[in-house]
Formats: sequence, C-alpha cells, structure tokens
Amino acid sequence: MQPHHLELLAPARTFDIGIEAINHGADAVYIGGPSFGARSTADNSVQDIAKLVQYAHRFHSRIFVTLNTILRDDELEPARKLAWQLYDAGVDALIIQDMGLLEIDMPPIQLHASTQTDIRTPEKAKFLQDAGLSQIVLARELTLPQISAIRDVIDTERTVIEFFVHGALCVAYSGQCFISHAHTGRSANRGDCSQACRLPYEVKDAQGRIVAHDKHVLSMKDNNQSENLRALVDAGIRSFKIEGRYKDMAYVKNITAHYRKLFDEVLAERPELAPASHGRTTFSFEPDPNQNFNREFTDYFVQGRKEDIGAFDTPKNPGQPIGWVSKVTPEHVEITTDDPATELHNGDGLCYYDLQKELVGLQINRAEAAKSKGVWKLFPKDPMDGFKDLRKGVQVNRNRNMSWVRTLDKKSAERRMGVWMQLAESECGLQLTLTDEAGHTGSSELAIVWQAPKDAAQAEDKLKTALGKLGDTLYEPLDVQLALPRPWFVPPSQLNALRRDAVQALEDARTQGLHRLPRAFPVEPPVAYPEDTLTYLANVFNQKARDFYAKHGVKVIAAAYEAQEELGEVSLMITKHCVRFSLSLCPKQAKGVTGVQGTVKAEPMQLINGKEKLTLRFDCKPCEMHVVGKIKKSVLNAVPESPVQFYKTRPVVGLH
Repeated sequence: MQPHHLELLAPARTFDIGIEAINHGADAVYIGGPSFGARSTADNSVQDIAKLVQYAHRFHSRIFVTLNTILRDDELEPARKLAWQLYDAGVDALIIQDMGLLEIDMPPIQLHASTQTDIRTPEKAKFLQDAGLSQIVLARELTLPQISAIRDVIDTERTVIEFFVHGALCVAYSGQCFISHAHTGRSANRGDCSQACRLPYEVKDAQGRIVAHDKHVLSMKDNNQSENLRALVDAGIRSFKIEGRYKDMAYVKNITAHYRKLFDEVLAERPELAPASHGRTTFSFEPDPNQNFNREFTDYFVQGRKEDIGAFDTPKNPGQPIGWVSKVTPEHVEITTDDPATELHNGDGLCYYDLQKELVGLQINRAEAAKSKGVWKLFPKDPMDGFKDLRKGVQVNRNRNMSWVRTLDKKSAERRMGVWMQLAESECGLQLTLTDEAGHTGSSELAIVWQAPKDAAQAEDKLKTALGKLGDTLYEPLDVQLALPRPWFVPPSQLNALRRDAVQALEDARTQGLHRLPRAFPVEPPVAYPEDTLTYLANVFNQKARDFYAKHGVKVIAAAYEAQEELGEVSLMITKHCVRFSLSLCPKQAKGVTGVQGTVKAEPMQLINGKEKLTLRFDCKPCEMHVVGKIKKSVLNAVPESPVQFYKTRPVVGLH
C-alpha cells in the first residue's frame, strides 16, 4: 500500500460475509483461517479463503488472515504449514501476535502486527517495524497526539499505521487481559475469552463501603470514530479497521457502507489521497450505525479522556428512543411515538429500563396502528404479566427494526469499476480497447468486412449504446468513443463477442497488474528491544518466541501467564479506563475542589461478582488501572496444555 492510500479494513466471520464486505466498499478484509485465529468460533477453510481472495483481487482489494493466537511449541509446525497453505491460496498478509513466527520458515508473505501486540509507544512501534512487520495496529486507547508521535518515528514507505474506528471495545489493553484464563482456563490470547468485563459487579472502597451496586463497570460503550476520520488521517492513520469477526452479515454490510460513504467524502476533498482498491459502490439503503447492535457509542480516548465511555447499566443493546407507554392492558401495550411518522412492524425488538435500571426486552408479535396518528397497539411475544415495571409514561426504545433487517437481507450494494471504451478500425476489421481508472487496458479484435448501416444518421448512437451494455460484468462505461472514419454496421452477436473478449482481456491485465505485497526484511543486525526484562505480560509461550526476544537483547524472559507459573496476585488486566474516574472518585478530579481536595485518595477498591473477587489498584502517574487477582486452583488442577519454563530468576511485577 502506498503512503497516500486510505484502506477501509472490514471484518468477515465467513466467506459470504467477506464477499459482501467487498461489495459494500471494503479495500481489505480480515478473516480467520481454520485455526490459530484468536476467535474460537470464526474459522474458515483454506478453500473458502482462496475463493474470497479470487473475488477480492478483481477489485484489487486485499485479504488478510488472522494467525494471531500465542502458540505452544507443538503448534509452531502446524501454524507454519497453515501459513504456507494460505500463501499458496493467494492471501495478501497474515496478522500475527506471536513473535515465534518470525523465527521459523514462514512463506514470503507480508506480516501485520495484531492488536494483541499492544502498541502504545513510538519505541514499540519502531521496534516492530524494524523486526519486519509491514502494518501495525495501534492500541485503541491512544490520543491523536500519541498517534502522531508514533507516525513521526515510522517510515511510512515501509509500514502502514492501522487503527480501530468502529465496534466493540475491550476494556483492557489488547493482549494484557488474563482474567478469563485465571478464572476459567480459557485464554483470551488463545482466542477463547469468557468476557468477564461484561459482567455486573458490586464496587467497594477500601473501607468496605459499597460505591456501586450491580454495575457493569468494566463494560465499555462501542467505538465510533465517524467524527474523527479527518483528524486520524492527519495523525498518520492509513488503514481504518472495523471490529467484528463475530458480527453478522447485516452489521458488516451497514458499517462498511457507512465508512465507505464517509471516506469517499474525504477522498473527494483531498485529491492527494486515493482509495487502496478500485471501484465505486452504490447502496440501496442509507447506512446508519444506530441500526445494528451497539452499546451506544464513544470515541474513547482519541480526543482525550472523557467522562462517559462506559456502558455501566447494561452490556446489551439499548437501541434508539421511539416513544413512551400510553396504556397497559392484560393483552397488549399501547405506545405513542415521538415522531408520528415512525412505523412499527411485526417482529420489531423493543426494550425499556425497569426501576432497577435493568434493560427489559419486549419482542413484538403483532403491531397494529391505532386510529390516532402515532399511536400503536403492540402484542408482545411473551405474556404481559411478565414485564416488570411496564407502566404508563415509561420510555420505549427500539433495538431491532424488522423493516431495516429485511432491507439488508436482500442485495443492498453494487460495486463497479468505470472504463473508457474506444472502437477503432484495424487492419483486419475492428478493435475494441477498454481502459480502467487505474490505467489497465484490454483489447480485442474482430475480423469483419465493412458493411454500410441502413441508417447512417443513427448508426453511431446505436453502436455506442450497444457497446456500453456491460451488463453483469464488474464494469460500467465512463465514455464510449468511436474512432471510425466512416459509419459501420456490426451484427449484434459479433459485437457482443468483441465486447466479451475485450472485458476478459481487461480482467487478465488487471490480474497481472496486481502485485503481491512484499514481505519486509528485518533490520540487520537485530535492533534492541526497548526493554531488557520481560514479565508474563509479554505473552512468550514458546521457545522460538523466547529466542526472538533474546536475539533482540532481552536478558530476562518470563513465560506467558498461560504457562501457569504466576501463582500469586498479579495484574490480570491493565486498562486506561478508570473506575475511580468514572465514579467521580479520582484524586485528580478532586484537585482544587474546596472541601474535597486531599480527602480523595487512590486507594484500592474491590469488584465482587458472586464468589469472584478482584482488586482494583490505581497507577495515577500513567493514569492506568490494574485489575488484580490470582489464578484459581481449579484452573491449576486442570492438566496444563504445555509446560513452558525459560528463566532462572523471576522478575518482580505488579503494583503494591
């Protein structure tokens, strides 16, 4: 990818979703292979990925495959074989976390740093560039100045900077969350997170007082950078990533279309920039991120720390307000819509908050418009007496609109490439030349003897119209030129064959014009890693990864948390989100507040969910929170997958 290209990078759980991501304007798609993909139920066969590659490459869109779990020693060889299979299938890049892969016989395929590599500093970014990674996705917690600082040390000719612009947010720095493994033995770094961050917790302060009850204090709203795209471009981001390898088809269609439209606006304003793939997309619907599952939206830390980034009340989709309850009967609920033009449908999903601020779902079996405009009688799927606190005056939201769902079930986008067409006389008859917007050309010849048309005045228009019928090809005519010294008659069947051959010749030229992304070479001699000691936080789980860091000057290397050697209390999650700040109990917030200053201290807190207890410790200098706990006996008693031990002296870690 060139430094002036902007890449819209969309997720795909399956081959079909990948195809629609391309059709809806993605410049690249990332998808899981048959294993090692950090999403345990989003696997795809190499054969399906090969078919997706073939389709994407027609638009010069790229396919990246995730190989981003940490690997045991016995998994390195299967991972290596899979990498070669994916390379042979035409895949453009592998997204990796485990540095052990850099020490084995990998194919000459481009390697990208996964979000799990936790890139927060210019030093780490520069190191990964020098180690041979061609695209690096930065931590989602970074601000615009921090992103710019990374851009300033990166050679943008060699390395593309990528950033998440939409989707669910992990509260922890990616790759720095071990709660799932500690509590269940299911490792987030191996694609099997149990999502402890979405649970409700009781929060207690150091004196044992309850400061929050049954709140989802580790659950973030969803990321949405729609308003910040121009600022992110200016800060150096060139690949814009949509989260969602677990998401459904409708989500990928809608969100890809939403950002495609926004980027087309940016590209129209800035002629010095260009899309990373070819073709224009038209949609049969108006994209709207609010229509998909979301926990409401935040732009997180991009513009600095904000008060309102958490989805503390519910990890579910609260939807959009549409009206209020005007009547409740034993059979139905009547609602009055805020906008009289709003239509409700059978199958719509509604919800409301009960008196405990819990979200209650209300699925509609039958929706009937009442005589009064904007009033609807709704007959729910479930019995009316089961709806807690449903009473007159309650606000109602809609979190599933069946009309919208049906729109996206159908064909909803078309992606075409513009071509200039020229028909000229040749030595043997006629030659048709097609030239696409990227400058590729395809020609075909028709051996035919000149025939005069019956109506010379209309012959030119008829010929142009017939040539421009590109039908179900990927192309649409930008202009049709006739470089003919005299009017011609061409039988329709021969003209169709001429056009078909020219289209095929252009396809062949485009295929030859798509060059494989080159693998970056690491700098020699190997550059020093920014630190000389690595704790379990570095996720080193195999001997080759250990060799990699040793080669780069690291002296002490601890095994990954999954090696189950960290038996005491350690940081199980490190996060930029701070519960103290969100509950207005931050010492920095209290500065200068009369009567409060000096009384608020960053003492530890406790999170309690049933029998699970976690300690919150606050590191105020970097403004970070550590969720501290220890591995459960039941996890330790289970047979470890693979014992790993690298070092003689254990480094001291954790906050006290």
